[in-house]
Amino acid sequence: MISDAERAMLRKVALDAAARAVGLRAAARPQISGDSALARPVPVFVTWKRDGRPRGRSGTTGAARPLADEVEEHAVTALVRDPRFPPATAKELPRYEPEISILSSFEEIRGAEGLLPGSHGVLVEKGKRRGVVLPQDGAGYGWDGARILSQACLRAGLAEESWKSSSPPRLFRFTAEVF
Repeated sequence: MISDAERAMLRKVALDAAARAVGLRAAARPQISGDSALARPVPVFVTWKRDGRPRGRSGTTGAARPLADEVEEHAVTALVRDPRFPPATAKELPRYEPEISILSSFEEIRGAEGLLPGSHGVLVEKGKRRGVVLPQDGAGYGWDGARILSQACLRAGLAEESWKSSSPPRLFRFTAEVF
């Protein structure tokens, strides 16, 4: 769990990175002390919402760099490089809000039992393919555990029901701190 001040700093990191990415002036990122939670490597996703609707997402399930660095990179990627949407413009930026999802550790599971929609997200892995459904996605669409797993498989480029097959992908559940 991170503090309200750290949440505010991560939002600022995302907003300032976004402003620079669309050609606006923004302050340089503040220095982050080495003992801060923002300096620890943590899996994170950044989702941009325009007028309350999802408009771009990028993130990582690995934890290789400090959290603030990951937020900065994925804020820009989600805003201007998400292939599902045209790049955002400086004129549009005031209508955008970042939603940051800090992922917990991953727990391997065998199937849908024990998945709580709205509380758990899912990571599906098979070979180099990965698909993620964040906890708020399942809740927002009213999906049950089986639907969440099927959607994660589709996002990984796998058959929808591959999680039920005799050679299923690896399945992991997680929670997220979303703000």
